[in-house]
Amino acid sequence: MKKCRWYFGPSPDGTHFLYYEDGHYFTYEMSSDKKFNITKDVPTSFINEENDQNVKNPPIYPYYFGWVKDGVSVLLYDNWDAWNVPVHGGKGVNLTVNGKKEGIRYRSRFRLDPEEKGIDLKKPLYITVYGEWTKKGGVAFIEKGKPGAKMLLWDDASFSIRKAKKADVYLYTRQTYKDYPDYWVTDKSLKKGKKITEANPQQKEFLWSDGSILLDYKSDKGDKLQGALFLPANYEKGKSYPTIVYIYEKLSQGLNRYYAPSARGFNKTVYTSRGYAVLMPDIVYKMNDPGMSSVWCVLPAIEAAIKTGVVDKNNIGIHGHSWGGYQSSFLVTQTDIFKACVTGAPLTNMISMYSSIYWNSGSANQPIFESSQGRFTGGYWENIEAYTRNSPVYFAENVKTPLIILHNDKDGAVDWNQGIEYFNTLRRLGKPVVMLQYKGENHGLRKPENQRDYTIRMRQFFDHHLKGKPAPKWLEEGIPHLKLKDHLKEISKKK
Repeated sequence: MKKCRWYFGPSPDGTHFLYYEDGHYFTYEMSSDKKFNITKDVPTSFINEENDQNVKNPPIYPYYFGWVKDGVSVLLYDNWDAWNVPVHGGKGVNLTVNGKKEGIRYRSRFRLDPEEKGIDLKKPLYITVYGEWTKKGGVAFIEKGKPGAKMLLWDDASFSIRKAKKADVYLYTRQTYKDYPDYWVTDKSLKKGKKITEANPQQKEFLWSDGSILLDYKSDKGDKLQGALFLPANYEKGKSYPTIVYIYEKLSQGLNRYYAPSARGFNKTVYTSRGYAVLMPDIVYKMNDPGMSSVWCVLPAIEAAIKTGVVDKNNIGIHGHSWGGYQSSFLVTQTDIFKACVTGAPLTNMISMYSSIYWNSGSANQPIFESSQGRFTGGYWENIEAYTRNSPVYFAENVKTPLIILHNDKDGAVDWNQGIEYFNTLRRLGKPVVMLQYKGENHGLRKPENQRDYTIRMRQFFDHHLKGKPAPKWLEEGIPHLKLKDHLKEISKKK
């Protein structure tokens, strides 16, 4: 078990320890000092097929269901189904049977008894269900001795369940893009639920998205992808609308998620209520091309969205934060399709960022690039061309899109010099760019007054460039430092 990256703790009886290594799960028997490859004879793969980072044979998240109560077996995930695997190995039993065939992922278990000591297979096992290509959500259960999982809830929605401690009374929540996750009470069948809360009645007083569209498209490299397109409030068929593209790796799974409106930066619900469509596409990655991968995935998503007739191709903006900020900063160096871009805490120079510090933890950034989100196969000295071609700052001369860069001086995740490098380069080139910096703030904004200020400026910026509204004074003329305090008070009063 030396240098074991993935380990999951002991069995309920304390006799074995579960860990993962090089594509397989192992148990270590403490009394005999022996280890057992428990999945080598199971007729499936436990390697995460979706992970495109530079990691050898990574496990499938969220790793495993848990140990069986008596410690004789453990419940594991493959990419689709749930398996019961003996503690010393064997062929195992596929408990859910049809996941791979039907494109359904059986995932995390609902732990209905917080005091349990392992999974009791004599009781029904409730698990989450997710349709990979439909985005449907649900709850299924597995009964001892019965093959396959019985679907109890299955809809264009997301669900969660809880159980009363001393009675067969169950609660579940159901949410969609427009339905708040209120509580429903029911029995163990989860059928005929009775709604018992109305936690968000004020929503009726606000404009809300008129619907969503699940887009299917292929990347320029042939990857099968999807995107979630949310319609504006009061949508009229045949009319096209200004659109914000919001990016961060894969986001289409948010199709049936409820987003409460907020003033904490970009918020899908706020923008759809103000007449924007919002596109949230999926991005997958090719090694040594994290920037170009966004081009290969996002532009085809936009083309698919334009074909629906919803998106005004002449009024498209883009926003991303952190890794999404990196992607948005890179995209505007490769295409002129965006009329406005707001990029938050972006990586902009992969070479200088590689050897800087992740100040929130005090560690170097190098592992992020070589074995995590960066998706490079080595240091920049080994692959200088790849690091360069995927750095926004080296293509700044191509930028025609007006930008706002948000980067705070105490950012402990992405050093704020990344934002400064990009801003100063764009400014030197005479590009239309504004940099916002909130003194003392970290990677995200925490102070409510700063959240509100950023939210308003972002909205005014997009309204100006995508809706043709007059430019706010701060954008057109700037604000003298001596008048900044009064300006911040004034803008905080705006709705």
